[in-house]
Amino acid sequence: MNREILLTKVDEPHAPTMARTSRPSSRLPDDLLLEAVRRLGILSLVFAFAFFVANFVFQGIGWLMGGQFVFFDSFSNWGPATISITISFAMYGVTRSSRLTPQTVLALGLVYQVLFCFGVAMAEYWGRTITPGQLDYVGLSWVAVCMIFFAVVIPSRPRSALFTALASGATIPVVFVLSSVFGGASYGVSLPQIVIHGSLIYLLVAVLAYLGARSVYKLGTELTKAREIGSYRLIELLGKGGMGEVWKANHKMLARPAAIKLIRPEVLGERGPAGMETLLKRFEREAQATSLMRSPHTIEVYDFGIASDRAFYYVMEYLDGFDTESLVKRFGPLPAERVVHIMRQVCHSLGEAHEAGLIHRDIKPANIYVSRYGREVDFVKVLDFGLVKSRRMQPADPKLTAANFFEGTPAYTSPEQVLGNRPIDPRTDIYAAGCVAYWLLTGCLVFEGTTAMETMSLHAQSSPISPAERTEIDVPGELSDLIMRCLEKDPDRRPATADELEKLLGDCGTGGSWTPARAKQWWDTHRPQ
Repeated sequence: MNREILLTKVDEPHAPTMARTSRPSSRLPDDLLLEAVRRLGILSLVFAFAFFVANFVFQGIGWLMGGQFVFFDSFSNWGPATISITISFAMYGVTRSSRLTPQTVLALGLVYQVLFCFGVAMAEYWGRTITPGQLDYVGLSWVAVCMIFFAVVIPSRPRSALFTALASGATIPVVFVLSSVFGGASYGVSLPQIVIHGSLIYLLVAVLAYLGARSVYKLGTELTKAREIGSYRLIELLGKGGMGEVWKANHKMLARPAAIKLIRPEVLGERGPAGMETLLKRFEREAQATSLMRSPHTIEVYDFGIASDRAFYYVMEYLDGFDTESLVKRFGPLPAERVVHIMRQVCHSLGEAHEAGLIHRDIKPANIYVSRYGREVDFVKVLDFGLVKSRRMQPADPKLTAANFFEGTPAYTSPEQVLGNRPIDPRTDIYAAGCVAYWLLTGCLVFEGTTAMETMSLHAQSSPISPAERTEIDVPGELSDLIMRCLEKDPDRRPATADELEKLLGDCGTGGSWTPARAKQWWDTHRPQ
């Protein structure tokens, strides 16, 4: 499990009172609940196996060695084991159900704990005869082990854990009473004496189980509090990269999902003072540049801040779909009309950025997201402006745009980025967009070197093979020629702007169109809502 830190805003002293004073939820994190359900399933199988070995297997071994096979002579021999194994398998089936919430499964797990402990008590004590000298036989049993195991495995509210532990421990005296009344057991000591002796021991075990459950639950609630950033609660780690971590999050009051990108303090410390300063500037620049964009095809930023421990974060919209790198790897190359549909939306985002004097410099399939957006599907969002460069930037910013220092992704880098012989302008992003379209159509990179340096050298010097020659999918000549034009070494021979590229894509005859109906059919098949 990922270690978390408490993140609270320190750069907004006049934030609304509600945001600052709202009490953190005591609800356990979803990933912790899911992990508890998984452990409960494993534990139920382990207990079923242990009961099977202790009762059926050992009896069989004794019979093979010449002993009497008395297993089926009485219900007390086979009944508790059979019932306990059955409910254990039933519990495992419940943990595998997708219809029940983790909270419901864990609540049923508490019921399973009591029933299983009752089965253990039946197996150990039903019909047993106890003499005065055997009073200590009523001491600790496997019921105690089960009580402690369950307290650690199933995170529950301390009161619920205590009640369940008391009920589990009470199965021992209950079995003695039932065995005396219905099982024909005879005791050389009084039944109240046996009940009191057993109850006191298991009362102590219940207290220990309660303390263990309380510690586990407290750790879980502290983790929940630690996963709060402003009005958002971190839910699931989506990925890590050189620029930090990305988490899925929920707004505590609006129930709105979001994605939070943050840089941990330990990441900053690893880079030293100079590297930390550069990384923070890039992170801040990414948040600010993205927040300036109003294109519906650019990821939207909701918030930006600095944590009390100097961790940087910003909050952006959460997208339901695939990045186009994963899309092609999972489903194969796309038809030409869908590629045109996607790339025109990319151009819409880039057009606004270029008009504002911003060059993305890292256009690649992993930064282009195809999503379900409201009622629309195949809706494109351009992500990650972490390497954005402003043509209007003040020249004294050498750390962010150092000469002779490569930034970007080798497989999608333009010749001028590699050689550094020409200014970086919008046509750099046009080249990368051509590489992306090439990938979408063919499932292949334009150049595939054995090293990053070789790949960049190929982009700078070698002529690419036409996409039509690298795929069995029908690629119209106009579209293939347009992609090759985007991949020209000389920027002057590429489309000059993203708007021009969008128009040229629209003029390509693809032999069909990617209609909303086709898009919806694809999403309903491959990504049901």
